[in-house]
Amino acid sequence: MARAQPQLMSAKLRQLHPTQMTVGFGEVERRRRAWRELGRSERKHLLSSHWFPGVRGPDERYFITDHHHLGRALMEEHVRDVQVIIQKDLSWLSRESFWLFMEHHLWVHPYDANGQRQNYDAIPKHLPKLVDDPYRTLAADVRRTGGYAKEVMPFSEFLWADFFRGQIDRARLDKHYKRALKEALDLAHTQAARHLPGWSGLVRGA
Repeated sequence: MARAQPQLMSAKLRQLHPTQMTVGFGEVERRRRAWRELGRSERKHLLSSHWFPGVRGPDERYFITDHHHLGRALMEEHVRDVQVIIQKDLSWLSRESFWLFMEHHLWVHPYDANGQRQNYDAIPKHLPKLVDDPYRTLAADVRRTGGYAKEVMPFSEFLWADFFRGQIDRARLDKHYKRALKEALDLAHTQAARHLPGWSGLVRGA
């Protein structure tokens, strides 16, 4: 029996369902600035070539499994339509079986802004309802400045966010971001981070 091929389709951003509870608002703002710097043809090219991976779920709803920051940024920039590539049609499953399948494939991350596990029904229904996790922004900035390598593992930057959450005080993160970023960069190169995806293996000062 032939394996079903992924389906590319156009979708309304407002109708897409997240598979995580948080984003880093700082990272969303960075994506918004990058969008505003693009010309009309560059924006058109980005939208036609950048596909949101998704799954068709119960009640014929579409759940995106990545690019939540970009999706949130585009919504705030009043973009309506994007391209979604459907990885799997699970519309025939019960809700319980659907979420179990999604978790098995690492396509859902039901953790709140404190890194605490929540029930699946706590996941926001739409992108504007995602809440801020500043440690997720910190994790993105650490990667961008060379703290660790980008990985294809789903939700890998959330693992880094949780690592920094346990090491860097929230007050310092809010009031002295540059200092917190430097501290996070140092932490990213320690042995304590060696279990995390994309760890460089370089220990500063060694």
